[in-house]
Amino acid sequence: MNYVSVVPSPCYVLEEAELMKNMAVIDRVRREAEVEIIVALKACAMWSIFPTLRQHSDGATASSLAEARLVYEEYGQRAHTYAPVYSEVEWEEIMSYSDYITFNSLGQWNRFAPQAMLRGISCGLRINHEYSTVETDIYNPASPTSRLGVRAETLATLPNGLPEGIEGLHFHSLCESDAEDLVATLEVVEAKFGHLLDRIKWLNMGGGHLMTRKGYNVDLLIGTLKEFKQRHPNLRIILEPGSAFTWRTGTLVATVEDIVEGGGEKTAVMNVSFACHMPDCLEMPYKPAIVGAHDPQEGEERWRIGGNSCLAGDWVGHWAFDKAPQVGDRLVFEDMIHYTMVKTTMFNGVSHPAIAIAHEDGQVEVVRRFGYEDYKNRMG
Repeated sequence: MNYVSVVPSPCYVLEEAELMKNMAVIDRVRREAEVEIIVALKACAMWSIFPTLRQHSDGATASSLAEARLVYEEYGQRAHTYAPVYSEVEWEEIMSYSDYITFNSLGQWNRFAPQAMLRGISCGLRINHEYSTVETDIYNPASPTSRLGVRAETLATLPNGLPEGIEGLHFHSLCESDAEDLVATLEVVEAKFGHLLDRIKWLNMGGGHLMTRKGYNVDLLIGTLKEFKQRHPNLRIILEPGSAFTWRTGTLVATVEDIVEGGGEKTAVMNVSFACHMPDCLEMPYKPAIVGAHDPQEGEERWRIGGNSCLAGDWVGHWAFDKAPQVGDRLVFEDMIHYTMVKTTMFNGVSHPAIAIAHEDGQVEVVRRFGYEDYKNRMG
């Protein structure tokens, strides 16, 4: 990481060499399983790397008007669009940026699908098979009370099982999951909705397929998809992973600005915030890896890491460091490209991290800096 002392602090740094390793895995799955893999912008909308992602994907998926427009303008394609709800004021523009639109409910289908079909847009319906291996409730979209997707018993009340004009179905219940989770999920999907699969053109298996994680059974994924296609040869199969594209492709470089002690706790206070810049650490929750740090063992000095917002809970711990942090030291948080930049806030007006790319040839390119005007322009 020869860029640590070069980039501004704080700064998200995408490592191009690591990105290309992920692209190789994704290309292998696309090729050997003969499926389409599209990029979910919800995980990483860093459009400066869209030219690379475009070469190793079959398009991109959007969850809002802004994402759909970004796909159209910067990816150079119309989006596969799904949102839990569409509004009248945005609908015309969403259609202009989309080739595929999936609806979350029969109510939304009845309200908006006729206009989309007249435009030649391929329309689908999200289904809820009410099964998920995800243990964290906030990330489980297939719970019995979920607002996401149409249940099998609801479709069973329709005269033909599906509304007229539907070309695809979409399910999503994985979250940074393994291939074994997809195997179990497909069993449920086929049991509940298998009778409908010969009546549609495409099936979107959603995201959460973390095929680029070390130890992921890529062979099982490919074999499962090939067997599914043999059972349903009429279907185009689409996967839309988010994290898999940018998994472990970069870092967040930050600086220790103060060291405080109280109640037996020693805290290194940074110029970044968990609440503002690493929100999944508090939502999931999870403790990110820090270069040169490890879980403390008995007898080792313990440190917490604190953020620079006024939120009392803006901290995560505990760590032991190979070398005790000092004011002015730079710390490197690992795996900070997916679900970080897209979820950041400017709460408190705290300084926002810059964005950089460490290219394979060793050059470091700062692609975005943020300042006062970015904060001011969010306000009224």
